[in-house]
Amino acid sequence: MPDRPLRLGDVTDDYCPRCRLLLNHDVATLAEGKVAKATCRTCYNTHDYRHGQVPTRRKSKKDDNKSLMDQVLAGMPPPPDPPRAPVVPVKKRRDLWAEVERLKKK
Repeated sequence: MPDRPLRLGDVTDDYCPRCRLLLNHDVATLAEGKVAKATCRTCYNTHDYRHGQVPTRRKSKKDDNKSLMDQVLAGMPPPPDPPRAPVVPVKKRRDLWAEVERLKKK
């Protein structure tokens, strides 16, 4: 079937900015024989025809926040060394048998 020019009401694929997906659209307006506006068949949003081009992704803000945090941490002084654990004297264990022998002698 030869390609024919699109007419009003024809279905075409286009990128919907509201749905953020490449979906079926109806041709809403024509200008000089070319599609000017399209209506999404999912959300019924009418927008400029984008020729099925998905926009490029923006740089995520998580990377910006991470690099900013790294800059802040790089400017801070290193943390102090943790204090040493206190030395706890070891108690001598009582020898119970020695106590019994000592009491017997008395």
